[in-house]
Amino acid sequence: MVGERNTNTPAVEGASQGLDQFKYEVANEFGIQLGGDRTSRENGRVGGEMTKRMIQFAEQQLKSGNITSVVNQPGGIRQQNNNQQGRLS
Repeated sequence: MVGERNTNTPAVEGASQGLDQFKYEVANEFGIQLGGDRTSRENGRVGGEMTKRMIQFAEQQLKSGNITSVVNQPGGIRQQNNNQQGRLS
């Protein structure tokens, strides 16, 4: 998209394309055309809904036993924190 300045980096390498597709699917469901000419509220609504759905998905995975800990998973919170600490040195 022209003029788009997305500086966010996904926590999982290679997830950018899937997250972008997810973003546009959610926006389409809400009837929102994303972009700089939209209000922060409209763009933020899409991001909020994405976050809500990703948390629901993670909770379902934890409940079903597909993952036992988000913290100890490869790429999980503990590993990310260790990687970030290494970058600060």
